[in-house]
Amino acid sequence: MDIDQLIEILHRDQCSCVVANGNDITCYHRRGVADLLSMLHNEPGKLVGAMIADKVIGKGAAALMVLGGIRQAYADVISTPALELLKRASIVVTYGTVVSNIINRLGTGICPVEQLCAPCATAAECLPLIEQFISEQQTKQ
Repeated sequence: MDIDQLIEILHRDQCSCVVANGNDITCYHRRGVADLLSMLHNEPGKLVGAMIADKVIGKGAAALMVLGGIRQAYADVISTPALELLKRASIVVTYGTVVSNIINRLGTGICPVEQLCAPCATAAECLPLIEQFISEQQTKQ
């Protein structure tokens, strides 16, 4: 399995994210960072050494990928802060488009997770902010 095959699955199956670790390939469909956070907490081994193809990688998603120990990532769209975080962790990154920030779903401003993580210098600093945000979102539903 190579990154080009993952990208093909990402687009063909309309996934939000595809993770490959060895022969295990999983397609995810939730929006935002929920699937990555769930993997980090519930299936941490799935991310160690994995390749990920994702539609959008903001700084929050990048932080979770770094903490999970992935080795390679592709994004259709990636933010500059996410790209910098992944490169500092020596993760191989390819992408379609780089943007200054990920925009929220309404198109009215910066993605809330991107905004939360903006002042963080490390992936570890982002984690409690992301966990709190996801927890609050789940409480609202």
